[in-house]
Parts: sequence; C-alpha cells; structure tokens
Amino acid sequence: MRGNNMLGLIFSNIHEEQLRDLTEIRTMGSVPFGGRYRLIDFPLSNMVNSGINKVGVITKSNYQSLMDHLGSGKAWDLSRKREGLYILPPFGNTRMVNNRIESLASIKRFLSNSKEDLVLISDCNVVCNIDYSDVAAFHLQKEADITLVCRSGILPQKIAEPLVLTANREGRVSDLLIDPRTEGKCCYGMGMILLKRELLIRLVDDCVSRNLYSFKRDLLQRNLSSLRMYCYQFQEYAKMICSPVSYFTANMELMQPKVRAQLFNPNRPIYTKVRDDMPARYGLGSDVSNSLIADGCVIDGEVRNSVLFRGVRVGKGTVVENCVILQDGQIQPGSRMKYVITDKDVLIQNDRALLGFESYPIFISKGSVV
Repeated sequence: MRGNNMLGLIFSNIHEEQLRDLTEIRTMGSVPFGGRYRLIDFPLSNMVNSGINKVGVITKSNYQSLMDHLGSGKAWDLSRKREGLYILPPFGNTRMVNNRIESLASIKRFLSNSKEDLVLISDCNVVCNIDYSDVAAFHLQKEADITLVCRSGILPQKIAEPLVLTANREGRVSDLLIDPRTEGKCCYGMGMILLKRELLIRLVDDCVSRNLYSFKRDLLQRNLSSLRMYCYQFQEYAKMICSPVSYFTANMELMQPKVRAQLFNPNRPIYTKVRDDMPARYGLGSDVSNSLIADGCVIDGEVRNSVLFRGVRVGKGTVVENCVILQDGQIQPGSRMKYVITDKDVLIQNDRALLGFESYPIFISKGSVV
C-alpha cells in the first residue's frame, strides 16, 4: 500500500474539556509534552513516517499557538509546492463543540478536491508511535469499509464516550458500544479510523441530511450492520490523555527505558519544531536523577523524577521532585516542589513550598507568579 494514496486528517480541538487547565489558551494538539514536543507531533509524525504527504489539521478555536508551532510544516517535510500541510479552520461556523460531523461537513470541498483513495482520521490525545502502512495493509487485506485502530486492556478512566468493540477472530466488528459499563479488560478504540474518501463524504452527507451529528453513534454505530468494520489491534505503548492525571502519568512514564524505546523509535522518529538553544547547564552542587532535561535549562538545585522543558531555571537549594515544568519556568532558590505541573513562563519565588499528590497534581497556569 502506497502511503501517498492516503489523506491524513487530524482533529486538533477534540477532547479539550478533559484537559481544561492546559487548553484554555491553546488547542489540544498544541499541549506541550515530554520536554520538547506537542501532542500533535505524534499523529503528524506517524503519518509522515507512513508515507502520507498530504495532511489536513482541522481546528476550531485557540489555534494561534498551533499555527505558530506547525508553521509551513517544514519540520515534518510537509512544506511542499504540491500537497503538504493544510490548516483547516471553521468556514462560517463557530458554534460547534467537539462535533466531528459538522467539522467534516465544513471541509467537504477539501475532501472532494483531494485525489487520495483512503482517509486516515486521528485525534490528538493519544501518545504512540504507530506505522499506518500496516493499518492500510490490514484494511486492504480484509476488504474493509472502515478500520478502527483499537487496543486491548483496562479502559482508561475519564475518557469521553469510549468506544468498546467486540470482534471475531478475523477482526470484524460484531458489536460496537459507546460508553458502556465495563469491568476488566476490553477492546477500545484509540480515535484513529481508516476508510475510503468517497465513503466518508457519503456518510457525512447522509448524517447531515438526517440532522444526525454524533460521529460515533450516527456514523459508526448506525452503519455497523451495513458496512464491513474491522478493528486493528495496536500492541505497543500508547497513552490516552484524557485528564490532568493521565497527562502527568504519561510524562512520568517517559522515565522508563522501555517506554522511550517504543515511543521514540529511531526508524520512525517523532518530529517537532526546532528551537536552537544552548545545552543544559548543571551548576556546582546540583543533583539530577532519573529526569528528562531539555536544552536551555540551568540547574543549580536538585531535580528528581521530573520533566523539565526548554529554558527552565532551578535555583540553589531548590528541590523539584515528580514535577512537569513547562517552557521557561523559573524556580528561585530555597523552594520545594512535589507533584506539580506548571505551565509556561511560571515564576516560583524564593522559599515556596508546593505539594500535590500523584493522584491529584497541582497545576499552575501560564505566566503565574507564586
């Protein structure tokens, strides 16, 4: 299967309500992650690594930081004379909230003018490294109308309207439940769907003509009996960001070598916007253990089990433990922090003490002074 026969679509605003602290001023796709990345880097890099050279990013609001991050798409080799990266804002409709059907209907002209046979739709809240070429090969082998990328395991807590699937040995979906009461392991959707472009246009038109606007209930569940739906099982590391706790946990799991090896596969690298900065500097008496420290950081205190983004400064006598400190944060001397998430440009003044819990980390909004 040729990757350039697939069109990529990424929803950048879906699931924002679940991470409201970080998405008040930005889209879900532009939420920082892992010291130097944004959440949109993962689906976008996965598409590029799978040979997809035309990607549309569907957005609704608060997308200034997203456009600043993506630019022309050069970091992902999508700055091209033909095809490449497309930012798709709402066209005359700003009232929709987490509504995929209306979003897809608003870009119907973009879909109709595209020449690719298949469309790969992805959300931005899943951190993983997946080869979509394998998904496309599975889709063609099964002669499927719709292929849903799914995962077996315990259903993540606080996920919005989870899609729980029942499939036979061949992978064909026989039952599709939305937000059921489940205990134990199950097969749940990861927000990635592959189908024919013409079929997508027809299904969206059918939903709009019937005043049906739920993607999961009206487009997928209602057509289960009439379409060949299959589920593709993804086995490697994947983390769904559906709450502040899951965001914190996903960052903490990057300390595990096994997770980093699967997520940052050198054969399928995760690309991001380049910011040139000096290497991290460690002062005399500093103590850093089991942490991710980005370029431009200046460490004069103690940092343990934490993720520090670019340009963070940690003063003398300061102890930072189990924290996620976003870009250009400053922690002045004598402070103690544990289980804290700080947004960009936060200033923690001298001798402050901030203590959260693993199940309830403290969040400090952008530009705050504590």
